[in-house]
Amino acid sequence: MAYDKFTTLTSTAVPLPIENVDTDQIIPARFLKATTREGFGDNLFRDWRYNGDNTPKKDFVLNNPIYKGKILVGGKNFGSGSSREHAAWAVYDYGFRCVVSSFFADIFKNNCLNIGVLPVQISPEFSNEIFEAIYADANTELEVNLEKQTITLLSSGTSESFDINGYKKGNMLNGFDDIDYLQSMKSEIETFTESRPF
Repeated sequence: MAYDKFTTLTSTAVPLPIENVDTDQIIPARFLKATTREGFGDNLFRDWRYNGDNTPKKDFVLNNPIYKGKILVGGKNFGSGSSREHAAWAVYDYGFRCVVSSFFADIFKNNCLNIGVLPVQISPEFSNEIFEAIYADANTELEVNLEKQTITLLSSGTSESFDINGYKKGNMLNGFDDIDYLQSMKSEIETFTESRPF
């Protein structure tokens, strides 16, 4: 499998209520030299996380130990800017398995779906409720159910449905990337090939 299967994720969340977070902020261009997915998490939001002398910035949320979990809750228009897939790699490598926002840039959204990060788009009203709940209690949990396509704020029971492409949903439920999907159909492909005249 390309990555872990995604079925239901229940986790605390890290709040980042900043709008128009672009891919250069997610992973600065100077860190795009590698061609494998590993190691990018160290530089996720690098310029927001660290000072010039590499000391952590105390006021940035990833450096605040009270906020943790596998869900990142971002502001509107998350993942805008250039199409670099490394931004999704950095999110995954850091340990996030779901990003929640009231709007995603399409390319970033698709890049996430390709590597096992679930982008969950919700209403601005629900987004505000989630942020308020997390700031009131850092131990607030969200439940993301991919099969049912729902996200629930467990402290209030508020829930919304989200959309996802059926093909990508099936891949995430199985932990497949595009190559894994084709390999899973190997016997069907061989049967079809053998039935065709040459």
